Amino acid sequence: MLKTLLILNLSMLLIPNKSNKFNWMLRKWMLALGAFFSMFMNTFQIDLISTQSLFFSTSPISAALISLTWWISFLMMIASHKSVLLKNKSPKTFSFLVASLNLILILTFSASSMFWFYIFFEMSLIPTLILILGWGYQPERLQAGMYMILYTVTASLPFLVILLTNNPSLNKHILTMDQMNQSINNNWSYLLMLFFSILAFMVKLPVYSVHLWLPKAHVEAPVAGSMILAGILLKLGGFGLIQIMMFYHLSSNSLFSLLTPMALWGGMLTSMICLRQTDLKSLIAYSSVAHMSFVLASTLTNSTWGWSAAFMMMISHGLVSSSMFCLSNLAYESTQSRSMLIPKGLLMMSPALSLWWFFFCTANIPTPPSISLMSEIIAIPSIIFFSSSLSLIIVIMGMLSASYNLLVYTTTQHGLLNKTINPFSTPTKMNHNLMLFHLTPLLLLTLNMTKIIM
Repeated sequence: MLKTLLILNLSMLLIPNKSNKFNWMLRKWMLALGAFFSMFMNTFQIDLISTQSLFFSTSPISAALISLTWWISFLMMIASHKSVLLKNKSPKTFSFLVASLNLILILTFSASSMFWFYIFFEMSLIPTLILILGWGYQPERLQAGMYMILYTVTASLPFLVILLTNNPSLNKHILTMDQMNQSINNNWSYLLMLFFSILAFMVKLPVYSVHLWLPKAHVEAPVAGSMILAGILLKLGGFGLIQIMMFYHLSSNSLFSLLTPMALWGGMLTSMICLRQTDLKSLIAYSSVAHMSFVLASTLTNSTWGWSAAFMMMISHGLVSSSMFCLSNLAYESTQSRSMLIPKGLLMMSPALSLWWFFFCTANIPTPPSISLMSEIIAIPSIIFFSSSLSLIIVIMGMLSASYNLLVYTTTQHGLLNKTINPFSTPTKMNHNLMLFHLTPLLLLTLNMTKIIM
């Protein structure tokens, strides 16, 4: 099945150049076909059994993230139909970049070698950077791209040094994850190596104090760039953390006792920052940082419940945050501004669009019925069992999450309709289909929640 998916992805890259519309539609529907095929390799069960080969392996966690990658890539094409294809902003190059990024991410999630995982992990930055620079809206996009590259590459270089200096199979070019544990001794260098290994993925999540690249990248990126950043690229950090925990055979130690409170404290601070934001895309980006801090804390509890919660939170956040950026893009097209203070009274202009805002703002809090709520319900006991002193921070984070999501909804949807809003910018049928394609997987996952937990 994995070979079929890779061949399908490569065929998208080798499509002969014809008309812009032909290339666009063919790649879009092949991405949808790949998402359909990938569902058959996904059992949505968290266990350590995986189908391994020399270079590729598929576990239930990686299979679910591969399915999410295909689906988000398909939705990126739909979301960019008006801004790229209809405005003729190099649609061939854009669709090629989307297909290339999809292929790189699939190879990242299916790599059985830590070395190749690192290579594909860093390669994913190249198409993302080109998307931001080529189709971004603001002149500061070059600075945002440099922030992203410098933060992620600099933080992951020590991890590359660890890979190259602690693997006896370097000459064979096969650096398997199991071999990493064989070369690590329990001495003073152990905690240092572990910290730098985790740091590479903490920046990719990101967590507070190493998060400054994310709001800048989201603000300057086009809607497709924001969707892939929030929906998939942040999940590389969570997936890498689980792999590090699994294949180092780690148990709780003093480093985890330091990083877990730091993650939750950072999540609380970023939730407070959300309440002061007026830039809609920046607020959604900071809310992603707060959610990813929960993923880090759940993973570092080193428990089955914690990993299940982190896995569920990554899947739900990928769909919810992607939909939120799509909605913010619709508001931007109506007002040509990212400020929350301008698009007031959207409920009067389009009640259907306001309903989508309500669905995804409540899913971002989260509230039932939502897989996001179940992931937090599972994460909270595992974190409290790890350290009961973190209970107050968790409560405050929940209250702040509800506050800034309700603030977004009431500010943009209620009040008198702003006269500067373009009355002809009401959402089209394609926009409603895009929101429906985000909501349907969330509801289906909620109905099949027992398969994810077990």
